[in-house]
Amino acid sequence: MSEKQLTLDEVCTLLDKTPATIKRYARENLLSNVAEGDGYLFNEAEVLRYLEFAKRLG
Repeated sequence: MSEKQLTLDEVCTLLDKTPATIKRYARENLLSNVAEGDGYLFNEAEVLRYLEFAKRLG
């Protein structure tokens, strides 16, 4: 079973961050991504885990 992948734009919307910030998170391994050409794909479950973690930090 494959897990749902989110695009950079979808992650930006979900986390309310700019594309530059999400790319930095990927570079710094705060969010792992699967590179697709010049684009980014992120595992939906991991993005949602990050969102919950960020909410707890305030």
